[in-house]
Amino acid sequence: MTASDLVIVGRIRKAHGIRGEVVVELMTESPDAVFAPGARLFPGTADGDPDPKLGPIHVEDARPFREQFLVTFVEVPDRTEAERWRDRFLLVPQDELEPPEDGAVYQHQLVGLVVETAEAGEIGKVLGTFEVAGRILLEVAREGGTVLLPYEAHFVERVDLAGGRLHMTLPAGLLE
Repeated sequence: MTASDLVIVGRIRKAHGIRGEVVVELMTESPDAVFAPGARLFPGTADGDPDPKLGPIHVEDARPFREQFLVTFVEVPDRTEAERWRDRFLLVPQDELEPPEDGAVYQHQLVGLVVETAEAGEIGKVLGTFEVAGRILLEVAREGGTVLLPYEAHFVERVDLAGGRLHMTLPAGLLE
């Protein structure tokens, strides 16, 4: 299984209690399925890449908690071990997830797309994505450096995965 086959579905934020439970920030629209008891997930690094030193982990129990989930993994027996997992991403194989709704894409599919607008033409290529205050920002490489662009419905005209392009309408002055 390669990194491109895996999708980020959550991030461990901190340990909770003394029995190995962790608080997971959700990055999926189907947490009940992804974190169902017995489900297999792949631990990632703090950068979101799969960790080649660790094998899959298995959900023992999970429950909603303040817009996040409390999750117990079979392989994480106590708080000491849970603390070692802080800030790690959790990944699952893309083919195990429900496909995105029509017109929607997985966040990782934006990386590598060429961003363009009707006004400015080609702006640059998406290097990565960031979630900041509940919003997604795109890091776009362009001549002379990079720029962060908001990925919001009212700015996105069309995502053309097959053509490798992201068509946007951006507010005046954003690129200056």
